[in-house]
Amino acid sequence: MIEVRNLCKSFGEVKAVDDLSLLAKDGCITGLLGPNGAGKTTTLRTIYGLQKPDQGQILIDGSDVSKNLIAAVAKIGVFPDSVGLYDRLTTREHLQFYAEMQGISGADLDTCIAATQNYFNIDDLLDRRCKGFSHGQKMKVALSRALIHSPQNLILDEPTNGLDVMSIRMLRELLVRLRNEGRCILFSSHVMQEVSALCDHIYIMADGSVVAEGTPEQLCTQAETASLEEAFISLIGSEEGIAL
Repeated sequence: MIEVRNLCKSFGEVKAVDDLSLLAKDGCITGLLGPNGAGKTTTLRTIYGLQKPDQGQILIDGSDVSKNLIAAVAKIGVFPDSVGLYDRLTTREHLQFYAEMQGISGADLDTCIAATQNYFNIDDLLDRRCKGFSHGQKMKVALSRALIHSPQNLILDEPTNGLDVMSIRMLRELLVRLRNEGRCILFSSHVMQEVSALCDHIYIMADGSVVAEGTPEQLCTQAETASLEEAFISLIGSEEGIAL
């Protein structure tokens, strides 16, 4: 479970996140929905410890990120906004490196790599260096890296960008399976169809704050609209800057 309480984060005079609170439960897919610049990526970066909050508290399965970062991040798998692959390493070496960081070695390491490579059919990429990979191939490797240690909590920042139709379908099926296993999944997107199809609970962000939350159906009822897209536009109060 991921809990965020009264999170604030500024960059100079720009307040990227303003008194934001959210709860992503186990066995639930929780979505952050908002236009570009709403603060989604800053929120996620602060949750997984890449940035320090100015104010607020973040708990990962009860571990306070600010007080015990190592214990907290051990409980999560992260797909960041930048894939961050090393060109000279093979896919297998990437997976091995991140698995070993989580204390996995020996026969267990081989088992984890064998299981993870099946998520996105990357067996043909395992022993190739990442230099020259297409954007979609890099996304698959980064997603596999996030899952290598079978984390209880999964944080994904716009995970379908650059994926082909079949890979998006595979990812959706995987996220639903992990949700049904009781995992906690938190992901950001500005794609209405993706959020509507996957999310059990949605937080709508605008200007660094949560402006509405609920199931897709609850948000539509709150905004008195027939679709999540219409509800989103109504609830943030503007059509400017929306990427669909």
